Amino acid sequence: MNDRLSSLGDWRNLFAAFAAISVFGFAFGMTYPLLSLILESRGVSEELIGINAAMAPIGVLLSSGIIPIAARRFGSRNVAIVAAALTAVLIVAFKVFDRLDVWFILRLLQGVSISTLFVLSESWIVKYSDGAKRGRIVAVYGAILSASFGAGPALISFIGIEGWMPFVIGALVIVAGIIPLFLVRDDIQPAPHEKQTSTILAFIPKAPILLLAVAMFAIFDAATLSLIPVYGLRYDLDLATATNMLTALIFGNVVLQFPIGMLADRYPKRAVLTACAAATAGLCLMLPPVMGSIWMWPVLLLMGATGYGMYTVALAALGDRFTGDELVTGNAAFASMWGSGALIGAVIGGWGMAGFGPDGLLYVLFAAFALFLAAMAVRTSTLSE
Repeated sequence: MNDRLSSLGDWRNLFAAFAAISVFGFAFGMTYPLLSLILESRGVSEELIGINAAMAPIGVLLSSGIIPIAARRFGSRNVAIVAAALTAVLIVAFKVFDRLDVWFILRLLQGVSISTLFVLSESWIVKYSDGAKRGRIVAVYGAILSASFGAGPALISFIGIEGWMPFVIGALVIVAGIIPLFLVRDDIQPAPHEKQTSTILAFIPKAPILLLAVAMFAIFDAATLSLIPVYGLRYDLDLATATNMLTALIFGNVVLQFPIGMLADRYPKRAVLTACAAATAGLCLMLPPVMGSIWMWPVLLLMGATGYGMYTVALAALGDRFTGDELVTGNAAFASMWGSGALIGAVIGGWGMAGFGPDGLLYVLFAAFALFLAAMAVRTSTLSE
């Protein structure tokens, strides 16, 4: 009976984790393109748009040491609820304080609030999914994360970027996502332990390829979320079509998450990571020639599946290789790498478009994936992880 209750409690917490990651994904998925499109409509340069978008990842990095302390002191459930409420308030604040200089501060604070949801929800996933079910649970987790990312751009394509509507709807959706968080048991302490900074550094040589894969996912994620709609506008697409490019990119990961997970279960995960990176690099070069045609949609779908799918494979590999404290430490390291990669992606994407025209966004992403593949080849030829 106790085992059954424990199992039910585990699933209750997993459900809460899915709710938390939905809030995280929706907040990022909506505000990245919304604010970028608003700034683009005001004539702000791609470089400045990218730098402004990079403030959220900076907030992620700055908050990494605060989250576990707050979770231990106040309870992870309470911290997650406060973070979600703060995220909703900040979305409305973007409209209240409609100035570029203030947006730098607000996006920094938003990075702190949504990173809290990201770290705590992933800690719940790690803690309450056992080995026999981990692959399926991670696949569901990744699909929900991608769907929530895609919901934001889809919403913008319907309601546009003018007025209060996108900000109010975004805040209300996030408030609704708070309700399942009350299901979490208050005694759960999933956050990384006290020596987070040193243990993250110590973890790096144990799984450098996995951490690089997370960084690549984050680079791709931040660059596309913040600039793919702008990229579409540069090709004279209308606002709805340009925004739906991002929706198609993310939808590709939602519908193809399980096939990638099945490949990762059947074949070595390093091989699947290599295939995903190589495919994404190739698709980055295929997109410019087909822009504006019907063929851009399947390219975007496949690019989304392989680019975002790298994170699912890396997270599953982390669970396969590490247990106990090392598993939690690895999760904290993943969060740090995500923040670092997202910061890089938002900045280099803007630089690429400013320096090489619209297609510069795809060129810098191709170069980043090529470097990742080279790093994997060097690592494989020297020593095995």
